Amino acid sequence: MRPATFGSLGKGPTVPEHTAVGRRNRHRGDGTVALDDDTTLHAMGYPRKLTRRFRAFDNFAISFTIINVISGIFSAFGYGMAAGGPLILVAGWIAVSVMVLFVGAAMAEIASAYPTSGALYFAAGKLARRHRGAWSWFTGWLNFVGQVGGTAATAYAAAAFLQAFVTLYHPAYRATGPSTVAITAVILLLQALANTYTVDLVALLIRFSVWWLAGGVTLIVGSLLLLPDTHRPLAFSAHFVNDTGFTSGVYAALLGLLVTSWTYTGFDGSFHMSEETVRSTVSTPRGIVGAIGCSALAGLALMLALVHSIGDYSATASATVPSVHILTDALGTGVAGLLLLVVIGSMLFCGLANMTSNARQIFAFARDGAMPGSRRWHTVSMRTRTPVNAVWLAAGCSFALTVPGLWSHTAFAAIVSVNVVGMYLAYGIPIFLRLRLKDDFRPGPWHLGRWGVPVARIAVVWIGLSSVLFVLPHSTPLTVTTFNYAPIALVAVVLVATVWWFATARRRFSGPVSYGSPDEVAAMDLI
Repeated sequence: MRPATFGSLGKGPTVPEHTAVGRRNRHRGDGTVALDDDTTLHAMGYPRKLTRRFRAFDNFAISFTIINVISGIFSAFGYGMAAGGPLILVAGWIAVSVMVLFVGAAMAEIASAYPTSGALYFAAGKLARRHRGAWSWFTGWLNFVGQVGGTAATAYAAAAFLQAFVTLYHPAYRATGPSTVAITAVILLLQALANTYTVDLVALLIRFSVWWLAGGVTLIVGSLLLLPDTHRPLAFSAHFVNDTGFTSGVYAALLGLLVTSWTYTGFDGSFHMSEETVRSTVSTPRGIVGAIGCSALAGLALMLALVHSIGDYSATASATVPSVHILTDALGTGVAGLLLLVVIGSMLFCGLANMTSNARQIFAFARDGAMPGSRRWHTVSMRTRTPVNAVWLAAGCSFALTVPGLWSHTAFAAIVSVNVVGMYLAYGIPIFLRLRLKDDFRPGPWHLGRWGVPVARIAVVWIGLSSVLFVLPHSTPLTVTTFNYAPIALVAVVLVATVWWFATARRRFSGPVSYGSPDEVAAMDLI
């Protein structure tokens, strides 16, 4: 019996026809073979350890929840008011949404070919012509730090908005760095406990979050359109503001794109949930693209509603939480408080889904022996069939990333930058490697056809430009409290990964491992 092969030059998983697994393949009319879920996983060399409790809608829901336009726009809106103002908030949303659709489509094509929890780092290892272990190694570590940054930033934002809600009714309360970090710790603890003991409830909450977000956007936009007596004119969307301290308006405008870019992180969540998704070769790519497309439309409506409801611009921009100030100024404390609860709920849903995805990436990376103490982190709970230890590692690392918030006024922007740059570099590497293969890439059932290469080119260019931008200074003058520590965090991770790679890892890690032939790994299934 021949062992399963992944093929060279980025070819998707293939299964020998004479094996028991191979006979379960379903042939498509176009000549390609659509593998069922377990067959696909076995062809990639992995036994089934996780329960497939996610259907197509659930897979879409996790990325839609992590993108979370309410959480992203409300938490970063004030930053955009200073860096470009309404022009960049609105036009930037449209422009970045289009660029992210290119990134998502390119990723979706890869996800259809390699639907595993390892997602990006697994695909990088299989798409590389040479040095597969190195490509996989660095993609995995960038994905790890980006995922941790997303989990941390969402919890940190929720902590800030919870305090804004308290201030709404108790004006004497003042949020501080230590109080925000402490509340963040509590949120991360509760989300980790939920992912440990109530996994079925987590899946149900992620499904419900889609309707919470859809209803929340409708309620907020409707309230801002119908209740205020006055609105800014349509021409206000072209108003430009530069309060960053930098003299270059172009630089300020580019910094303002961080608002939209931060919102559009985490759609690899669908990819990481592939091993828990039914019909993953089709449901996963559709989940990625669908989540981005729906978020683009919902986010544009929300952004326009907020921008055209701004009253006194200076007072709003200087408020502790500008987006909350817009609600209270336009709608009054009562309605604003209700809508703020919707926002906080969205952030908590977002953080819960973030941690779920984060743990799956850790589980898969450890399964291939790429993390310290790998055996511990890819352990699966016999009760819930979930990677419980990986959940707690995600929570602990996320909290560590928020510690500078004890003294730094720009901690949130820095954490966001860690999230955006780490994630998008991890997105970009497999797309770049797929681009190098051109026609040698063997797609899955969901693919872009002749548009695959052009779409990948645009995606790589955007990722390169945005990654450079978001490690640059965010404000001036540079001080201990305003310094953007994102490049330090990213360089530290890359440096450790590099030293570790050349010291020991390159001799023992050659990329994603195979546990045997398809029939052999099928016999190892735990479920």
